[in-house]
Amino acid sequence: MRLSTAALVCLLATSTNAFSPSSSNGPSPFQLASAVDAETTAATTKDGGATQDPLLIRAARGEKTERTPVWMMRQAGRHIKEYRDLCKKWPTFRERSEIPEVAVEVSLQPWRNYKTDGCILFSDILTPLPGMGIEFTIDEKVGPLMEPIRSWDDIEKMHLIDPSTAAPFVAESLKILREEVGPDTAVLGFVGCPYTLATYLVEGKTSKEYLEIKKMAFNEPKLLHTILKNLAESIGEYALFQIENGAQLIQIFDSWAGHLSPRDYDEFAAPYQKMILDRIKEKHPEIPTVVYIKHSGALVERMAATGVDTVSLDWTVDMAEGRERIAKARASNGLKGRGGVQGNLDPGVLFADHSVIKERTEEILKKAGPIGHVMNLGHGIEAATPEENAAFFIETVRNYRHEE
Repeated sequence: MRLSTAALVCLLATSTNAFSPSSSNGPSPFQLASAVDAETTAATTKDGGATQDPLLIRAARGEKTERTPVWMMRQAGRHIKEYRDLCKKWPTFRERSEIPEVAVEVSLQPWRNYKTDGCILFSDILTPLPGMGIEFTIDEKVGPLMEPIRSWDDIEKMHLIDPSTAAPFVAESLKILREEVGPDTAVLGFVGCPYTLATYLVEGKTSKEYLEIKKMAFNEPKLLHTILKNLAESIGEYALFQIENGAQLIQIFDSWAGHLSPRDYDEFAAPYQKMILDRIKEKHPEIPTVVYIKHSGALVERMAATGVDTVSLDWTVDMAEGRERIAKARASNGLKGRGGVQGNLDPGVLFADHSVIKERTEEILKKAGPIGHVMNLGHGIEAATPEENAAFFIETVRNYRHEE
């Protein structure tokens, strides 16, 4: 495994038992020596002078940029051979995401290999749950497993998170990433939204039909609302924690909200997304926000109405139509600006030959236009994707220039 310079320093400064609870007591020497000043949102040059924010951050704010920035959801992970090799030494997901030097190395792999404009923290939407009183395990074949929460008594175990105690490894990883990638690359944080997290809590595992949470929604809506509110309060604090430790953008994932009808989305998903977004903007109005929901074609206007800066479209929505729908929804809800957009190449296109990848990618870039677009996939990159095709996709976007 090739570790970054900063990660090597971190490795030497921390215990080899980094995954044990005792390893998180107090800041490491590396943290004390090179912690990023979270109050400084602009990048700085080596001589201390201020520079403009990274390309991706400026695009996500709707500013005019020299080209369209690009990164890929799930860019760090299984499709990269270096990652698969690393898994032999660190076999569990929680090791790979909760030991800072390992999480940093995984996060940096696609940035080094492809020159993406964003470097996203390698983590999981479930990572903060233990800090809320919800323990879980991840079976490498089955996925996350936990004791279901389905009664008022079960809710008693939930409490507000203290992120500095629950996830100090997240803070350390973000600080190292800011140091490693420099001022031109955006360090991206992310959180799971309450409804999607609640599907795991209520089902006790991953699900295809989400019958348990839907039964709760229809039969005991007050119980579900209490779970969602508890989650929203903690996730809001967790998002702030990421920002204060170096994240320059927060993407909120409500992946499974696409299984809701519009009426149920309005009741059980959107209000809790907005709680998190409002909390971020209350404390850090300069931080751009992005929302992603899989299979969200019917929900685009509702997503935009939350006030999020950028709507990440999946591949089932035409980019030009999506931009128009977002702009109209923002206007009808009294929100300023047309809003940003992210996406939305079908991940399956990365299995095609390079001519198809180029044609499909440039079609989206043309439809999105030169302002307020972050190029991405319409969902996470597939594990079997050839690395050379992922690299070609990124290169295509980086080389593309809009006509004046």
